[in-house]
Amino acid sequence: MCEANAYLIEGDEKKLIMEAVDTVDPEGEGITLVSIFGEQKFLKAHHIHALSLVDHRIFLKADG
Repeated sequence: MCEANAYLIEGDEKKLIMEAVDTVDPEGEGITLVSIFGEQKFLKAHHIHALSLVDHRIFLKADG
């Protein structure tokens, strides 16, 4: 399996926001995450901070 878990970095903490993410798409002023189960989340004004492909993790951070 190639899906990853997405985390939002807030200060020094990493908050899990979605498991089994299959697709990360930029849309307008944010990012849409789609899981392998079809669940979707839109995060406004966030960007990819880092990817850890071996650990299957996506780290997102708020702009600004």
